[in-house]
Amino acid sequence: MLPRADLVQLLTHASVFVCPSVYEPLGIVNLEAMACETAVVASAVGGIPEVVADGVTGLLVPCIAVEPAEFEAGLAAAVNELALNPARAAAMGRAGRDRAEREFSWETIAHRTVELYESVL
Repeated sequence: MLPRADLVQLLTHASVFVCPSVYEPLGIVNLEAMACETAVVASAVGGIPEVVADGVTGLLVPCIAVEPAEFEAGLAAAVNELALNPARAAAMGRAGRDRAEREFSWETIAHRTVELYESVL
């Protein structure tokens, strides 16, 4: 665990954030990286695909039903793809920041919660 300011510094200055999870209910760490305008490479498991838009805010790597070596190779290839193309990584970072603000801000979550409650009343 790092203090928030240190975490923001690390994520903001990273070229790519990698999340090789085999289980992740939502993937808030990916959302934090996106909010810091960092491209994401992550496993396509759990709730991560709800957060990371594959090819837009980062790259998703299949994890389920592949051999560990295939998963590792997929992660390496995705990281290398973005590391070798900093303009693409930067564009994904900007798109990630926009998505984090638009889809996952507290204001957006509050509006969606109210809409859900109103729909069941």
